Amino acid sequence: MAVLIKNGIVVTAENEFKADVSIEGERIAAIGENLRASEGDEIIDAAGKYILPGGVDQHVHFSFTYKGSKVRGFETSNAAAVGGTTTLIEFVNQEKGKGLIETIEDYRKTDADGIAMVDYSFHSVMTDPREEVIEEIPKLAEAGYPTMKLFMAYKGMFFHADDDAILKALYKGKEAGVTIMVHAENAEMIDVATKRLIAEGKTGPYYHAISRPPVVEAEATRRAIYLAEMADAPLYVVHVTCKEALAEIRAAYNRGQKIFGETCAHYLVLDTEDLAKPNFEGAKYVCSPALRTEEHREALWEAVDRKWLNAISSDHCGFDFAEQKHMGFGEGNSFADIPNGAPSLQNRLNILWTYGVCEGKISRSRLVDLFATSPAKINGLDKKGQLAAGFDADIVIFDPDYEGTISVANNLEGVDYCPFEGFAQKGRPETVFLRGQKIVDDAKYIGHKGQGKLIAGKPYGSAYQW
Repeated sequence: MAVLIKNGIVVTAENEFKADVSIEGERIAAIGENLRASEGDEIIDAAGKYILPGGVDQHVHFSFTYKGSKVRGFETSNAAAVGGTTTLIEFVNQEKGKGLIETIEDYRKTDADGIAMVDYSFHSVMTDPREEVIEEIPKLAEAGYPTMKLFMAYKGMFFHADDDAILKALYKGKEAGVTIMVHAENAEMIDVATKRLIAEGKTGPYYHAISRPPVVEAEATRRAIYLAEMADAPLYVVHVTCKEALAEIRAAYNRGQKIFGETCAHYLVLDTEDLAKPNFEGAKYVCSPALRTEEHREALWEAVDRKWLNAISSDHCGFDFAEQKHMGFGEGNSFADIPNGAPSLQNRLNILWTYGVCEGKISRSRLVDLFATSPAKINGLDKKGQLAAGFDADIVIFDPDYEGTISVANNLEGVDYCPFEGFAQKGRPETVFLRGQKIVDDAKYIGHKGQGKLIAGKPYGSAYQW
């Protein structure tokens, strides 16, 4: 049975217009005025509502383990669906003794296939830069995983990468169109600052931000840009949080380098002072890079509006507050023991619409580009992120008149808190289609476990294009 969505306002990355959308099978069949339904077709009246492409969240963590504590997995991916996101891309840390592709494939078969409730793909994270692993990087493109990340932060952790590994990855990645991404924070600076603060008895969650100020991010961003210049390769900087790092990216781009970056929803609305909340509540906001102050948030809003950054992700990382975040509480513990990460999978679109579109900081078309279209292009997902004939029928019918409050009480992320608790919410995804299948109706998840499928990415994503 085909589906015809009538009378809605279609929003693309370029413009918006009133039109009908016809779905046949898994694809969009047509977009236009006064489309006719066939007998037996489902007809949905979207009058007064916006029709958006399903979101592509290029930065989630379902397998991350920090000091023995593991996040929630794909069994909570229905949270993405009710938030209007239909494709997730997860970072998978290479396991010691295994290859890059082998690690992803082993994880995919046990933890994603038959479990995921939206479509999915993966980024490799190189943790063991042996020569044979470096030589494997071009094969990522052949396997459908044309992106790889390296962590410049976290000194002493198995996934920390030094400049040698990053430069070799940049050289090897460009041979086959693999986009290299970096988590840009200076690990040495953080390590020294952390030890000094703990020695001074400054151990609470607030000092997490003091241990990794903007200069830490700016220095690593600049260094990564120089490494990319040396290799004459594109570079993608994930979760940019401060105006100093943003300035480095803009300067490099203006010099002619292919340097790009994203930010995340929580960096646009949360504040350093959230880390100072009493009763250890600040631990809920420990993420890396750290939250910033208003001047940085305003710079980030300007950056996403003016296309200096080209995506807004969630960087979802689902640790419980009661059990896992409290690893940093008590005698002998500190902010350095708190698992990093913010659970934000479900509310990315809600935050961007309420605090971006409704406050005039970004247009609806810019939201679509940041939320869906550009992330699809960055990662070589050529049938995702757009409303056009022939694309996957990943569609969100968005009700702009809804008003409510964001709360863990109606959250599907599987953790015991929400960093946006109590935030006002304007608008919500009312109906969501995944490849033509309705998975959200009346803002409630109605799909089923295993409905998502692996989507192979193609090499030479938009970071390679000028």
